[in-house]
Amino acid sequence: MADPVPVAGFAATVASAVARTGPLCAGIDPSPELLDRWGLPDSADGLRSFGLRCVEAFAGAVPAVKPQVAFFERWGSSGVGALESVMAAARDAGLLVIADAKRADIGSTMEAYAAAWLDPQSPLAADAVTVVPYFGIGALRPALDLAAASGRGVIVVVRSSNPEGRSIQEAKTSGPGGWPDGPSVEDALLEAIRDLNHGGLAVPGTVGAVVGATLAPSQFDLTGLGGVILAPGFGAQGATAEDAARLFAGCRAHTVLANVSRSVLAAGPDPGSLRRAAAATGEELAKTLP
Repeated sequence: MADPVPVAGFAATVASAVARTGPLCAGIDPSPELLDRWGLPDSADGLRSFGLRCVEAFAGAVPAVKPQVAFFERWGSSGVGALESVMAAARDAGLLVIADAKRADIGSTMEAYAAAWLDPQSPLAADAVTVVPYFGIGALRPALDLAAASGRGVIVVVRSSNPEGRSIQEAKTSGPGGWPDGPSVEDALLEAIRDLNHGGLAVPGTVGAVVGATLAPSQFDLTGLGGVILAPGFGAQGATAEDAARLFAGCRAHTVLANVSRSVLAAGPDPGSLRRAAAATGEELAKTLP
């Protein structure tokens, strides 16, 4: 097992926040079903109310929130305006904001995505944004460089917990002889992220990875990643704190963020109930996560 590398950059920001308030990254997912359950209209105003109620509940109880951008985009410019309001309120409340946007492209288009989500002057600027790597890690460079320059993070979707993704993520890459006997796609991506955090970028710790907590370990040693691990799969998807303890054993302390959305949001709409649910989930996870 590789020795964990010292945290820096965005990873250090996350580690400091997790040390204060635990490892839970609370999702802000205003789906039509949850809006209805909370007695809110399925509209931009409903989205804004939902998100602001989450911020009120989660401030001081969790280190980070993760708005699911798609639910806001459904309502066009008014929905994006609601997202801007929620993100601004979260920042003012001292929460780290991970925009779950899953963006990717090449060249000037990737530069524009990077500017939208990572430029400090943008109304949508988050502390980190999720991206997908299937244009190649190199195509993400505009986002990686801008994140490094502004102290933000880029979190690459590598090992997602949905079953539809496994055949692609576990496929073998070409080895030295050209045959598909190299590392799996997901492990090759993790190796590339490790290299970026070990000298490939001006600021180590800028690049993180999504690694589903419901998955069995792969061949890659996660203790050497050098960046934040965002771990979905808890709560409604069935992963437990014990699963996380096995998968992330030995990782640098406070660099694993456990993402929970539906099971915590089900405690709404009362902010006090939401806060208690988040606190209880965070306390349980803190007992087993590094």
